[in-house]
Amino acid sequence: MNRQSGWIALLIALMALMPFRAPAPLSYVPGEGWYYEPYGETAKWQRTRAKDQLQVAEDAFKAGDYSTTMSAAHRILRVWPLSDYAPRAEYLIGRCLEVRGRDEAAFNAYQNIIKKYPKSENFNDILWRQYEIANRFLAGEWFRLWNVIPLYSSMDETAKLYDKIVNNGPYSEVAPHAQMKIGAAHEKGGDYPEAVTAYETAADRYHDQPQIAADALYQAAKCYEKQAATAEYDQSTAGKSIATYTDFITFYPDDKRVALAEQAIAILKMEQVRGNFKIAQFYEKNKRWAGAVVYYNEVLQLDPNSTYASVARQHIESLKPRLQTGLN
Repeated sequence: MNRQSGWIALLIALMALMPFRAPAPLSYVPGEGWYYEPYGETAKWQRTRAKDQLQVAEDAFKAGDYSTTMSAAHRILRVWPLSDYAPRAEYLIGRCLEVRGRDEAAFNAYQNIIKKYPKSENFNDILWRQYEIANRFLAGEWFRLWNVIPLYSSMDETAKLYDKIVNNGPYSEVAPHAQMKIGAAHEKGGDYPEAVTAYETAADRYHDQPQIAADALYQAAKCYEKQAATAEYDQSTAGKSIATYTDFITFYPDDKRVALAEQAIAILKMEQVRGNFKIAQFYEKNKRWAGAVVYYNEVLQLDPNSTYASVARQHIESLKPRLQTGLN
């Protein structure tokens, strides 16, 4: 066994010393992953000037030859990284990655342009392409390990993509939509507090865009409403939802969703009544009579005509003797 192991080790050593040329050199680009550079046919696509090399990439992309496009474009970034042709080369890489379904890597390629070439002529187009990529992750596309192996869907990671878009151009044409989608991603992931923060940011930052601001305020109110539906003894979010719906109705009285907002307010007020009644029962069960009376009275103040109100009055009357005798 030892002799066999020795022969194997010797063979490996000899192979390591032998000249070796890989049929397809492997290169790694941070954020984009690994790619292969074709070997044996390099003369067909390699050029000695950056301008000519970019033309090869452009022609290959138009022809649907994405492998050659990637190789030619990466060569520009490697050999002429400071040339005027580098931003366009990076853009073509992003386009190829998108076509190949490697959306996260494509997003990163576009992000490289924003970082390294902020004055790129494709700036607005890049932001919109990043936005469309993020939309696919919002729809359920999975994030990948090493940009290759699909691993998981994540609304938190999706929100971060939209956040990068907003940071890239906070007052660009796409930014208000991306800010709204940050809220949508958190909302879809069930993180209502973060969703509210994102929507309120959109309403505040883009208040001069009525449609965005109205949508943001309405969605913030809905998120408070959803959060209130999950609360047990804390009904404060119901109050925040009512306040936000009320602001929405006040600022945008002609919006077609006003009727829905009014209906939601009525339901939330009933939820507040139910919540306070439940809290009162909790205090009464634990023989904390004064606390029970406070919350039963809150039920009467919120809606004296509700079905809970008549029961609350009965409980208040039954608890008065205990309060008068100091049995609290």
